[in-house]
Amino acid sequence: MQKKTLKFRDYLVNLILDEEKDTTQRLFDDKNLSVGDEIDLVNWDTRKKFGEAVIVDIWEKKMGEIEEKDFDGHEKFSSKEEMYNTYRTYYGDKVNADTIVKIIRFKLK
Repeated sequence: MQKKTLKFRDYLVNLILDEEKDTTQRLFDDKNLSVGDEIDLVNWDTRKKFGEAVIVDIWEKKMGEIEEKDFDGHEKFSSKEEMYNTYRTYYGDKVNADTIVKIIRFKLK
């Protein structure tokens, strides 16, 4: 079975390797990510693997219900509108307050 991957933009790679970022938010999870999964971390821009991690926690919320504590270990947004607009660049116009976000905490191996 092929190992699951999480892709990250180039500017996030060093934050992850320095363990400043250990949380990611994903919409429309097509990988069925779950606690205990061992994952390869891949640079989205170069397509190169830069690390391995294990998923240690997962929770889901509607985007409109995300709280400040849900951003621990994740880059912050200045407003909900900035958050929606950022995710729309990745996932398209279907992102709104009712969209379910999967919040994934991981630990480097």
